Amino acid sequence: MKKLLLAALIIAGLTCSAQQKQEKETVVVIKTTMGTIKAKLYNDTPLHRDNFIKLVNEGWYNGSPFHRVIKDFMIQGGQNADGRLDPGYTVPAEFKDNHFHKKGALCAARQGDQVNPKKASSGSQFYIVQGKTYDDRWLDMYESHSGKVLNARQRQTYKTVGGTPHLDGDYTVFGEVTEGLDIVDKIAAVKTGRMDVPVEPVTIISVTIEK
Repeated sequence: MKKLLLAALIIAGLTCSAQQKQEKETVVVIKTTMGTIKAKLYNDTPLHRDNFIKLVNEGWYNGSPFHRVIKDFMIQGGQNADGRLDPGYTVPAEFKDNHFHKKGALCAARQGDQVNPKKASSGSQFYIVQGKTYDDRWLDMYESHSGKVLNARQRQTYKTVGGTPHLDGDYTVFGEVTEGLDIVDKIAAVKTGRMDVPVEPVTIISVTIEK
């Protein structure tokens, strides 16, 4: 009996260990000319997670710029250092109700609905949300005009942390910043020119997987 109990405990321990290992989220380190940002990739958006890891391992983002920056909205990067805007493919949308456009959300950019009705993501273009905070009055108006309903967690987050609620359900959120929100704020505050391009380049030096 004791042997059976011991075996059961060992199996349970191995199962628990395997589940913990499986559930561990990948953390990427985005080193920029203005500081370092760390972000975790969600496991329940596996197509985006695996594609981002693939590009990181290929060095796709190394030396590329944040080419679109809008204060109180987001900072966008993703083209290759040689100027290619994307790798020539898209990633199917992975919308999850539990992931939304709060400040620090890591999201996939895409082409507009007119040419992309399925809202597939760019193969490499991404943005990090800066956003801003909203009060109940604005959020009520947003729900009324958009026909969307914010859950309690979304509403509280948009009131306290901030974000860009109007993008929810239209662009895939596949991760979030865990360290370096101050760097996101610094980048979002740079002076920009035509088409929201920073006047002084802000470059991604490297993106690596944290071990």
